[in-house]
Amino acid sequence: MKKVRIDKWLWSVRIFKSRSIASEACKTGKVKIGEKNVKASSLVSGGEHIHVKKNGFNLEFTIVKLIDKRVSATLAAPCYEDITPEEELNKYKDWFIGKASSEQRLKGAGRPTKRERRDLDDYKESFYDQFD
Repeated sequence: MKKVRIDKWLWSVRIFKSRSIASEACKTGKVKIGEKNVKASSLVSGGEHIHVKKNGFNLEFTIVKLIDKRVSATLAAPCYEDITPEEELNKYKDWFIGKASSEQRLKGAGRPTKRERRDLDDYKESFYDQFD
């Protein structure tokens, strides 16, 4: 039976944006197979249950099909079954909606520069990491 590295599979089915982000999530203990934390080099096979902490959410997946190349979202969807509980998916709506206004820039400030956007992304990531 074929096996694939967990970081490569998470990247190829588009759970993480890049393979390095998937590897980092494995290193920091945000990815589990069953109840065990895994290294990025851990091999997975079909039928295994994966728990992923991402952006303050605890996501759960069952591997249906193994792939090791990144494919489009429509081709990646049949490769896993999302078994995340409904209350976990609604956590964002319950907690965040209506509590804060949307992001705004000063009138005439224009679009954020690349550096400003990266600073905003880092700030948001550190904010969500406090819930993991």
